[in-house]
Amino acid sequence: MKALLSGNEAIARGVYEAGVRVAVGYPGTPSTEILENVVRYKDVVYCEWSPNEKVAFEVAAGACYTGARAIVTMKHVGLNVAADPLMTLTYVGTVGGLVAIVADDPGMHSSQNEQDTRNYARLAKIPVLEPSDSTDARDFLVAGMDISEKFKTPVILRTTTRVAHSRSLVELSERVEHEPEGFKKNPPQFVTIPAWARPMHVKIEQRLLDMAAAASVSPLNRIEWGDKKLGIITNGIAYQYVKEIFPEASVLKLGWSYPFPDDLIRQFAAGVEKLLVVEELDAFIEEHVRSLGIACDGKNLVPNVGELSPMTLQTIRAKMEGKPLPAFGPVEQVKTLPPRPPVLCPSCPHRAVFAALGKFDVIVSGDIGCYSLGASAPLSRIDTILCMGGGISVAHGMKVAGEKKRVVGVLGDSTFFHSGITGLLDIGYNKSAPVIIVLDNRITAMTGHQDNPGSGATLMGEPAYQASIEDFARACGIKRVFTIDPLKFNDTIALLKESLELPEPTVIISRSPCIVNDRTALKPPLKIDPAVCKRCKMCLKLGCPAIEFTNGVVSINNLLCGGCTLCQQVCRFNAIS
Repeated sequence: MKALLSGNEAIARGVYEAGVRVAVGYPGTPSTEILENVVRYKDVVYCEWSPNEKVAFEVAAGACYTGARAIVTMKHVGLNVAADPLMTLTYVGTVGGLVAIVADDPGMHSSQNEQDTRNYARLAKIPVLEPSDSTDARDFLVAGMDISEKFKTPVILRTTTRVAHSRSLVELSERVEHEPEGFKKNPPQFVTIPAWARPMHVKIEQRLLDMAAAASVSPLNRIEWGDKKLGIITNGIAYQYVKEIFPEASVLKLGWSYPFPDDLIRQFAAGVEKLLVVEELDAFIEEHVRSLGIACDGKNLVPNVGELSPMTLQTIRAKMEGKPLPAFGPVEQVKTLPPRPPVLCPSCPHRAVFAALGKFDVIVSGDIGCYSLGASAPLSRIDTILCMGGGISVAHGMKVAGEKKRVVGVLGDSTFFHSGITGLLDIGYNKSAPVIIVLDNRITAMTGHQDNPGSGATLMGEPAYQASIEDFARACGIKRVFTIDPLKFNDTIALLKESLELPEPTVIISRSPCIVNDRTALKPPLKIDPAVCKRCKMCLKLGCPAIEFTNGVVSINNLLCGGCTLCQQVCRFNAIS
């Protein structure tokens, strides 16, 4: 039977078919839908949203130690968080198969950078597999489990945004069970003290050579001979573009791209007159091909910034053939369509916090989440964004550096549980005095409303303990801990004013549900009385999409308004009811 699946759905199907027992991860676009689809098989696969990627990787490692097959999912920046256990697990090795599915985001559609995960594979000296479509995604997950168990190594399955979200037909198979034998004690294998870790490193280097030999004969890598005037080495989604724009060329498709299949690369290069390497982001393959003494084109023609596209390759082909560059002008915008910059949703409670912060001359260190939109006009109340948990730690760093302005750190509840607690502990321990605001809507909103340790439910739909941000804050040594409803706007401003005047740290938990996730929070829409409205535009400064300004008239779109009353509270003329 065949099914039309996205890359993420196909990976989930591969998890089921490969006999995986444990599937864990942390949500992050473009990887989120993998576990959301794996949980459909929860009768045979244990599924979990972990507090962060490091924890998830360690859970998967523990599962594989027992002989069970396990996966861990994350986006590319999540691998930064999980790098610590990854680098040591490569020494320890696996028992049951372990595949880390890492989704890169070329073009930064929803990410703070566009790093290339393949560099981690080289650093950790482990295999990386790169699917080009949904069939590859399913097949490579299954193959990755076999490679992991054969060579006793974790494996990275690297996808990208286009592969994760594009759809193609996949031939479905039945599940093949792999019964774990249970953990077998062997300290020299599992305990990485220096005396035992040194010989582990020697084994890794030999394993790398063995895997390179295996990659050269693996069906995951293949030569497609065509016109031998031009040979193209490519991988991932770039393979699809190459086949479209260079249909006549000979192609070496690298599905198992690291360790490099040197024998296959040499064979292919010897069979073509001119060689081109087409890959997204870094010159990972190209640099190695050149190190083999093989001349090739690559990043002199192919961009190393942003994602590739058929249009990009058409331009590359024109340059190679000395023809005029194709003119790809921007699609003309329909003049009647208004601009649609990303904004916080109508009635989002986070808007009230940023509007309140706008009353004070403070520095605001932000974090990763939908509240990052607080940096945009007209709110313009986030000054820095670094990484998960950075909202707290950056604020602390500014204070201990002697910053004279008051500093406010802002982050969400899922981000707090992910990596904010240790930063708050640092503040309590080392005695700086920023104000920390945790925007608690009881859900991981930005990636599609996944549960977290504070939401009261697990990925598998079971009720769970709701972790208390207040208790964590007090345990970190913070004495001033307050919980507010941010939509009580004057109270929010008053608490901020009081907290900013004190020489000690304050944690404010701004608790109000995500209006998209919890529809019970919706209230009747508001309206503006044009006879009373003075056109002062104070309500427009909230940046709410439901408030419109047309031909000098301010109005509220009752199809968008969620009745949060924030605009009503800022209106000085009682024009909103």
